[in-house]
Amino acid sequence: MVQLYNLHPFGSQQVVPCKLEPERFCGGGRDALFVAAGCKVEAFAVAGQELCQPRCAFSTLGRVLCLAYSEAGDYLAAIEEKNKATFLRAYVNWRSKRTENCRVCIRMVGHKVEAPFSDTFRDQMSIIEMPLSEAPLCISCCPVKGDLLVGCTNKLVLFSLKYQIISEEFSILDFERSLIIHIDNIVPVEISFCVGYVALMSDLEVLIVKLESDPKTGESVNYQPLKINNPMRQTEGISNETLQLDSDDFVICQKPVELLGEKSSQSGVSVTLESTGLDDKTIKYYHVQHLLYKRFAPDISSLVLSDDIKLHSLQLLPIYQTGSPTSDRKKLSQEKELLSLFCFFSLPHVGYLYMVVKSVELMSVYQYPEKSQQAVLTPQFLHVITSNNLQCFTVRCSAAAAREEDPYVDTTLKACPPVSMDVCALRIQLFIGLKAICHFKNHIILLTKADPEAIPERREPPKRLLSRKGTNVKFKTPPVAEAGWNLYIVDTISPVQLYKEMVDYSNTYKTAKTQSCIHLLSEAHLLVRAALMDASQLEPGEKAELLEAFKESCGHLGDCYSRLDTQYSHLALPYYKMSGLSMAEVLTRADWPLEDGSQKYERGLIFYINHSLDENLDEELSEELAAKVVQMFHMAEPKQLPHILCSPSMKNINPVTAMNYLSKLDTSGFSSILVTLTKAAMALKMGDLDRHRNEMKSRPEMKLVCGFILEPRLLIQQRRGQIIPTELAVQLKDTQPGLLVASVLGLQKNNKIGIEEADSFFKVLCGKDKDTIPQLLVDLWEAQLVAGLPDVVLQELFFKLTSQYIWRLSKMQPPDTIPLRTSEDLINACSHYGLIYPWVNVLISSDSLADKSYTEDLSKLQSLICGPSFDIASIIPFLEPLSEDTIAGLSVHVLCRTRLKEYEQCIDTLLERCPEAIIPYANHELKEENRTLWWKKLLPELCHRVKCGGEKGQLYLSSLKETLSVVAVELELRDFLNVLPEDGTAAFFLPYLLYCSRKKSLT
Repeated sequence: MVQLYNLHPFGSQQVVPCKLEPERFCGGGRDALFVAAGCKVEAFAVAGQELCQPRCAFSTLGRVLCLAYSEAGDYLAAIEEKNKATFLRAYVNWRSKRTENCRVCIRMVGHKVEAPFSDTFRDQMSIIEMPLSEAPLCISCCPVKGDLLVGCTNKLVLFSLKYQIISEEFSILDFERSLIIHIDNIVPVEISFCVGYVALMSDLEVLIVKLESDPKTGESVNYQPLKINNPMRQTEGISNETLQLDSDDFVICQKPVELLGEKSSQSGVSVTLESTGLDDKTIKYYHVQHLLYKRFAPDISSLVLSDDIKLHSLQLLPIYQTGSPTSDRKKLSQEKELLSLFCFFSLPHVGYLYMVVKSVELMSVYQYPEKSQQAVLTPQFLHVITSNNLQCFTVRCSAAAAREEDPYVDTTLKACPPVSMDVCALRIQLFIGLKAICHFKNHIILLTKADPEAIPERREPPKRLLSRKGTNVKFKTPPVAEAGWNLYIVDTISPVQLYKEMVDYSNTYKTAKTQSCIHLLSEAHLLVRAALMDASQLEPGEKAELLEAFKESCGHLGDCYSRLDTQYSHLALPYYKMSGLSMAEVLTRADWPLEDGSQKYERGLIFYINHSLDENLDEELSEELAAKVVQMFHMAEPKQLPHILCSPSMKNINPVTAMNYLSKLDTSGFSSILVTLTKAAMALKMGDLDRHRNEMKSRPEMKLVCGFILEPRLLIQQRRGQIIPTELAVQLKDTQPGLLVASVLGLQKNNKIGIEEADSFFKVLCGKDKDTIPQLLVDLWEAQLVAGLPDVVLQELFFKLTSQYIWRLSKMQPPDTIPLRTSEDLINACSHYGLIYPWVNVLISSDSLADKSYTEDLSKLQSLICGPSFDIASIIPFLEPLSEDTIAGLSVHVLCRTRLKEYEQCIDTLLERCPEAIIPYANHELKEENRTLWWKKLLPELCHRVKCGGEKGQLYLSSLKETLSVVAVELELRDFLNVLPEDGTAAFFLPYLLYCSRKKSLT
């Protein structure tokens, strides 16, 4: 379906002052138009103040049959005919052709030019002749690289653009015949070439292939003999006798076929590559990827075959990455990056537009009201000419390319009108006798000619299906004066101007609330988007104007989708985001009273506001707008009111107003934990502490934790990237710290808040700087360890806790609040906290002057070290602040050394500092493979210290007796005697010797 709007995409028009009737013409980049007539080509300026002024002219070898210009290389290629022979030539450096009598250099392709001739080549036009073994039928220049593809009867020949370096300061353009593409069973009438993509067309067939430059195998590319009479191409049900008849005796019509992707290789058209390039730097093509084959069948419903039912206007249209560098004429490496590629071709009454890069798919079908003669495709429009009309249709290339370029299109962040949207005709402009059209930049070139009617000598009988040939009929043209002709340059108006006209036009549909308003505004949006995609062609001021129009169009589309109740109402959100409008501006635009004066808010607007408030935008609505939002959601989605009121953007809401709407939810039967918590927060904001306490007491604590998990912003908000605790969080810190810690832990379990965010939250909440850790944060870390959060790295959490315990013990700094859990609670609840070793308690109890206010931190630290999961080596560097001069520090150091199996050092330390703990230590630690330390280390040390005497002599003696009891049990008599000190008295050791001898006799 094609919609028709009466807009004005065409601006002024100029007549090109050609001396002879144009036979062929084409655009030359940004600033020239080439017109061929007879054996001459004229170039006219099409830019600036010299519009339509002659620039230069040069003679050709013969009549020009085909003309093509390449911006890359700035050359003109032509197929010329002389004496019934055709020639292929390229005109290089044509801008230096000031007068028609200037000298011209003619050279063969690949001819090596010597340095002495550099000055000559620099200042004169060159003609490069490219001989071919078969007559050229059509040509196409690659718009990116400038390579030239030539179509012949059964092959395509690729000439790669290259430069001959004459000197360091000068190089000349040349070509190299690098590839021959052999094609069987199709004769190209038109071809199009773009960075390895080849499209060719016969009268009723279209084939698109991609030449791949990455070799999949190590084999070289060789030309294989073509197979003739491919069975796929034969017509079924026709005998050999019929096939031997003259081709004009019968009309054989094949069925229409469309094959996409790899299936197109089954079309029966054989494509084979033959590499002929000599330069290793030239890109080599190794494989052919089939993309599309489409065959049409003529309409034979009237049993008459019309000669003009043929395809025309084959074109590949590339769209490049936004902002990519333009091609340099002297540096082919500076190439545009291809983003998307489109292929267009047309029958007289219908045109087809395909996308052919990542996937091959039909994008749009164009139905013409009249029989078309020619068409040209641009990123913005499709221009079609009939005998008397110039028609302008919209295209969907920018919509498809946007989705290739931006992965965020069609999300809540960005949107773009769909590719499947109906195309429309913007204008049908009357011209008499239209014959040909071409397009470049913002110019449309039209050739018109009022032909006199041809009067036949007698009526030609119709050519019927499967009928014998009719008699040849010759026409006789009456001797009338030659018809007049004109060549026009029609300027298309600027995209911004046409955009504004489309927006004005769309206003007629606003009150009707129809899809036509959205459709036309979508067309305007795509028009601006297409212009921005070729940003390299824009002036800075023009680009800024287009960007402003783009944002404005997004705002208009956001208004449409927010007002209309359609299945695409959610698109209001991404369009409003792209518009750059603030939430306040959108709310101001959203005041649309109904005819009866009442207000109705459609789901598109509600969806936008709900998402915007949920995203914690750094925008605070005024009290008036905040009240309006509450009213809107009370009418449209009352269940969302608690979430809406928790948004930082709603900071200025009057709490009394909010409380009134929340109370209405209670009366309507919608009472939830979220409503309770939101009412408690609003009561706190009002200063009504009694109501706040009543609301908090009305629900059990676990229900309150679930409520905070459903809406974290009741506790934590973010403004301008900073974490801000709410008034409710501050109140809970003072009144219910356990609930606060449990709620934050619940948020972490449900991935509603990160670990670093939680740490920052408690630091800000407790008013601590980055280096000071509040006890509530330590409580959270302990709760994380108990809960076993999957995202928490255990060793990192151990490090946080042990660092804090050590810091407090070393600074003699008590917690700023009462800890929520004791060490006994943690040992009972968490496997990571181990039972403290018995000898540690003996060691600690030996210090009668210990400050009992630090025992909890010390017990927790000792319990962690005694736990099974703790990496002892990681904490050693951080023990330095904890001095061994104190019993607390000594216990931690000895614990860590024991875990590292440094038992001998620990024995020395305990014998020196706390001998009463040495036997409990030995009983607990010196087991199994460490049992020998009883007699190898402990016994000699005790004997030595007993002999030395001192104030601790009795402790050493008591420990020695315990040690001898163990050693006597463990060792044989001879071994026991060997470990006794040589200077000891036998009387002291006699009981243990008797014990050993009795043990021996018993065994």
